[in-house]
Amino acid sequence: MSTLLQSLIDPKKNFLARMHMKAVSTRLRRYGLRYDDLFDQYESMDIKEALNRLPREVVDARNQRLKRAMDLSMKHEYLPKDLQAVQTPFRGYLKEMLALVERERKEREALGALPLYQRTLP
Repeated sequence: MSTLLQSLIDPKKNFLARMHMKAVSTRLRRYGLRYDDLFDQYESMDIKEALNRLPREVVDARNQRLKRAMDLSMKHEYLPKDLQAVQTPFRGYLKEMLALVERERKEREALGALPLYQRTLP
């Protein structure tokens, strides 16, 4: 990534990026979500594989957060302010595993091996 592009999207260097990050953080806190919860397992087989490799407790916690967020959204409510204050929307749990899965897939493609998964998404 170029230095110019990196400086544009870095919240520490760019005021607009900082404002965007704060807005996203506020929206995620209202529903008790983390940024990595927004990755859709039906969008990419890499995401689905990364979720399969995570510990069961992490996936269960993700599913509970998503269910709670859907419930709150249907009721047109937000989490109570005291619970919003303890949320950690940018504590990641999926990106490292997703990067590993993508590296493995690219390595397999470069070596001419069969893909790790051959089925398609519904």
